[in-house]
Amino acid sequence: MSDFYQTGVVATFHRLGRADSGKIESELTWYSHERPIALVLPSLYMELGGDALKGIVRELKGVKYVREIVVTLGPASAEEFRKARGFFSDLPQKTRIIWNTGPRLTKIYDAIESAGLPIGEQGKGRSAWMAYGYILSQQEFHVIALHDCDIITYSREMLARLCYPVTNPSLDYDFCKGYYSRVTDRLHGRATRLLVTPLIRSLQKIIGYHPLLVFFDSFRYPLAGEFSMDIDMARVNKIPGDWGLEVGVLAEVYRNTSLRRVCQVDIAENYEHKHQVLSPEDATKGLHKMCVDICKSIFRTLASEGVVFSQGLLKTLVATYVRTAQDLLKRFEDDAAINGLVFDRHEESLAVDTFTNGVKKAAEIIMEDPLGVPLIASWDRVTSAIPDILSQIRKAVEEDNT
Repeated sequence: MSDFYQTGVVATFHRLGRADSGKIESELTWYSHERPIALVLPSLYMELGGDALKGIVRELKGVKYVREIVVTLGPASAEEFRKARGFFSDLPQKTRIIWNTGPRLTKIYDAIESAGLPIGEQGKGRSAWMAYGYILSQQEFHVIALHDCDIITYSREMLARLCYPVTNPSLDYDFCKGYYSRVTDRLHGRATRLLVTPLIRSLQKIIGYHPLLVFFDSFRYPLAGEFSMDIDMARVNKIPGDWGLEVGVLAEVYRNTSLRRVCQVDIAENYEHKHQVLSPEDATKGLHKMCVDICKSIFRTLASEGVVFSQGLLKTLVATYVRTAQDLLKRFEDDAAINGLVFDRHEESLAVDTFTNGVKKAAEIIMEDPLGVPLIASWDRVTSAIPDILSQIRKAVEEDNT
């Protein structure tokens, strides 16, 4: 049976049977004349050799409603940047590669930092932020869409469904988050299933009703990297520079727009990409580091909303999280059983133990430093400090791509 259940305070758009993706693409092509779309692809150089990105490029060749594709490249040498330009040159859309570690962009990053503005650490968050700056500099786009470059099961339909709620003027949402099932012969998505959901629900048990927690808990897949947004969201949102990126973006959306203008959409029957290692012994790697960064982002966002964190609250939270996660783990085990899926109880329990240590580590950090590393500055703030910065970015990117 198709699932049409509306979740929480966020409008949810489902896959009800087989959608006519051709009809959606035709509408997007029409709407995009008045509401131009830019697609941001945060990519690491090593992903150019993988099958996932080759498949994504192959699918994107047939997409007519995207006016420009902006590939924002992770750390890369001059030779790697040149190869990346060649790799993406097959795309028929206007395509620009942002060489974030090149001399021109490095000079711009230094200028922004010299103005006393935080630019975050090198990573996906900062790369996406610079892509938004370049898109804003062109003053012609209405919608920005973003998705990762490691999606093995990518199809054009994913992008169409992601763009539609923000691009269609009759729907006219400011922000649309993608969600999907992550199942092969077993359940995946451990960080969402066994960390974020039980942590948010544990916080609700302890703190009581809080609209931000209700907002977070309304998302079917809060850690999904796929979303689309109105261009003004890119102008005013601050961005975390670490693994807290996805929940940090949701927190900024909550702060900067009405809940009635936020939605989520089912973009794929199933979704497969690379899996992070758990790294139970090392909190600086893999899902363990992701856990610490996500928890810090959630705690600091709640603190900014007036929630007072104390040693007692955080100790209670750890105990409540463990019980809530174990209860959910049993549900997932039973869900796997009725669907004939593999379920490794030891590995799942090890993930809960690792996330428990991550919650404790994040709690210690929060008590020592409630503010932490500041979010990357919004483009509104940057352009106020350096009025011609967007034109500098546009010039640097165009010269790199010439």
